[in-house]
Amino acid sequence: MTDFAAARRHMVDGQVRTADVTDHRIISALQKVPRENFVPAEARELAYLDFAMKVGGGRTLLKPVVLARLIHAAELELTDRVLVVGCATGYSAAILALVAGQVVALEEDDTLATVAKAALAGQPNVTVANGPLTAGWAEGDLYDAILIDGAVEVVPDAFRRQLKDGGKLVCVLGVPPNATAMLYRRSGDELGGRSIFDAAATVLPGFAKTPVFAF
Repeated sequence: MTDFAAARRHMVDGQVRTADVTDHRIISALQKVPRENFVPAEARELAYLDFAMKVGGGRTLLKPVVLARLIHAAELELTDRVLVVGCATGYSAAILALVAGQVVALEEDDTLATVAKAALAGQPNVTVANGPLTAGWAEGDLYDAILIDGAVEVVPDAFRRQLKDGGKLVCVLGVPPNATAMLYRRSGDELGGRSIFDAAATVLPGFAKTPVFAF
């Protein structure tokens, strides 16, 4: 039988700490949240390996180190309101619930949203919302930060409008070999971004570029 607590420690020590994630709140959250509860039953033994975990419907969880580094880059405060776009089974939202003040976990896949609601039932500061990912979730106050839980080839302008001035958005942009993790910040009506580290992830539905045909 797998010792999941030991596997969790090995994941943090071998994958996350070595990637310069130094925020003790993120480290503590990764050590506390049982990732095996957010993956299919047949994949529980693989929950702490260094790869994106398939969770059904063509969707995956971000690699633990990619998720940790994105959250680290967002420099969240304990009072921040955060939107997770494409929360899948809810693992990223469970981590953020221990780092931020309020988390809205958005998922458009009905099956995954149901799984996320069950998995996050014990987190009082997390709300699972069901709706189109590309529209974001405009109910309530503006967000201090948005985490896109997967790769995108385009960032919808709706996300800029849902951020506070000075708010941050973190995501993986593009597909290999041109994929990179990005940190965006809203300044007035502009959303400016920069590359922060090399990363790759599965492109979320609705976020691929429209093919351009040449004649």
